[in-house]
Amino acid sequence: MLEPKVAAESQDHFDRLQKKLVPLWKSIERFNQDPQTIVVVPSISIEAIGAGAVMQAYEERFLFLLLLLRQPSARLIYVTSRAILPSIIDYYLALLPGIIPSHARRRLFLPSPLDGSARPLSDKLLERPRLIEQIRSLIIDPDRAHLVPFNTTRREKELALRLGIPMYGADPKFFPLGTKSGCRKLFQDEDVAHPLGQENLGSEDTLIEAIMEMRASKPPIKQVLVKLNEGVSGEGNALVDLANLPAPGDSKERSALKDRLRSMQFELKGITYDSYMEKLKERKGIVEERIAGEEFRSPSVQLRVTPLGAVELLSTHDQLLG
Repeated sequence: MLEPKVAAESQDHFDRLQKKLVPLWKSIERFNQDPQTIVVVPSISIEAIGAGAVMQAYEERFLFLLLLLRQPSARLIYVTSRAILPSIIDYYLALLPGIIPSHARRRLFLPSPLDGSARPLSDKLLERPRLIEQIRSLIIDPDRAHLVPFNTTRREKELALRLGIPMYGADPKFFPLGTKSGCRKLFQDEDVAHPLGQENLGSEDTLIEAIMEMRASKPPIKQVLVKLNEGVSGEGNALVDLANLPAPGDSKERSALKDRLRSMQFELKGITYDSYMEKLKERKGIVEERIAGEEFRSPSVQLRVTPLGAVELLSTHDQLLG
């Protein structure tokens, strides 16, 4: 998804809002009794999510944030596309340590557009000014409130501006750094080892050119992976077999590669070559050598940058890949 440019005055307003997170975060870290309002909008902007029922399930994944109501001065506004079953709310409130569930329930607000369509929740809110005003009316002090989104796009940024509160998340102007192409560029800039490949590709022709250059620099390469800049759990990936192609530089190499591209294997079932190429044109992507070996490990780490600029370790994850 390409993020459009934001007007300079809107960007300045957003930057001013974001600065409010600094004193607010210091207060949150001290676990004091200062009043605060958390507005949770778990809007999903990932195309692969699909059906509205699946989207609702994703939106409810942030319900653990109801545990913030253990702070007696905290108010929580949790927005979902459709109403959440009361039994689910009761379950989470019963988990609060030392808090009477009925007391916590008085500080919990559950506005909803009652729209189960498979569209981002933020879009549903932005097209309903009255609902946004209702949410604003539930925020007692905008200086003691912040928005918690699922992911941050121009939609959530606009919602933060409309609500007049800062957003706990990265400014979407940094979105390109988090794409496959952006990550490859960062690896190159910081001399981090990464597979042979190229980035910022947006057409069949640029893919073919990139693979030809890869084969010229490493003739034994047998397989490459094409990856959309945005993808979930490998669903934007496609495998291209390069075995038994004409030698690099051969006059028939280009046409042979074009045929191989049209027979590449997609990770996501049901996708067609033409639709994949349309997404590549829209989002751009990368091509990389598929690493071969006997044993594969895929260590990963989750870090966060707090509003104070501190980097915190959240988790590590080791995978054995077959």
